[in-house]
Amino acid sequence: MSEAYVIKEINNNIATIEFFHPEQNSLPSDILALLANTITEVGNNSEVKVIILKSGGDRTFCAGASFQELISINDAATGKVFFSGFANVINAMRKCPKFIIGRIQGKTVGGGVGIAASTDYCMATKFAAIKLSELNVGIGPFVVSPAIERKMGVSAMSQIAIDANTFYDANWAKEKGLFSQVFENIEEMDEAVQKFAEHLCTYNPDAMTEMKKVFWRGTEDWDSLLAERAAISGRLVLSDFTKETLKKFK
Repeated sequence: MSEAYVIKEINNNIATIEFFHPEQNSLPSDILALLANTITEVGNNSEVKVIILKSGGDRTFCAGASFQELISINDAATGKVFFSGFANVINAMRKCPKFIIGRIQGKTVGGGVGIAASTDYCMATKFAAIKLSELNVGIGPFVVSPAIERKMGVSAMSQIAIDANTFYDANWAKEKGLFSQVFENIEEMDEAVQKFAEHLCTYNPDAMTEMKKVFWRGTEDWDSLLAERAAISGRLVLSDFTKETLKKFK
């Protein structure tokens, strides 16, 4: 399938949400909105006890924001709306009453790192290197950095945000707390993800919901915080620096 999609499947109390875009799973506004809505809908489904979040394909988990859409932004309001798409996904994951297990099969960039950091438990393959490339195009990881900082700490987040050209390998990300486990290949990871999700289904759902609230304590202002951050990105994407840089990607 070469068309972009968000699909969900529910089997034995486990919901699997998968997103895909033919351009290395980069995320345009419509896919971000669909992803946020699907997470909210599945989270409110009483049949679901645990959620697995994954992307299609076997090379890249998520290439971050859609460059095609970034290039087309011509005013601050449109820019804020676009970056709010990532904010809405992160906030949907934060408010979701079910544990979300991340399944990261390959490289993840920018907004994709924010999505991985917003899962409650994250497994990856050794190919899942991470990069925050936003500074390269004259913006910054403003919307996703609260989620990354919460999971990895200010030190690790600022290191990868400043060193915007470098991919940091999966084991570094594991050491910093982004990934719980790193596997040799997709098959091993998928087996572990499935087994872990099945095990979580044996626990008290009410206890898991209460635990999730505890884990996310202190993020109650993120609806407004991430909206403010989206406005910063929306303004910076209009800068001459960014416009000139994005032209090279056309």
